[in-house]
Amino acid sequence: MGKNNVTRDPVCGRKMNKNKAYVVIHLDQEEYYLCCPRCQAEFEKDSQKYINKVKHN
Repeated sequence: MGKNNVTRDPVCGRKMNKNKAYVVIHLDQEEYYLCCPRCQAEFEKDSQKYINKVKHN
């Protein structure tokens, strides 16, 4: 797994290969990789909360 292929789900923090993400959400010229339907639902419910979390890490 190449380092540039590894990302974290902004909702649960799980590390994953970008190619194995459940879904990729494109928002404000950024990509958010989510691992499962639950994380997708949480992200869509309050995306700004998770976007801010990513930007502060």
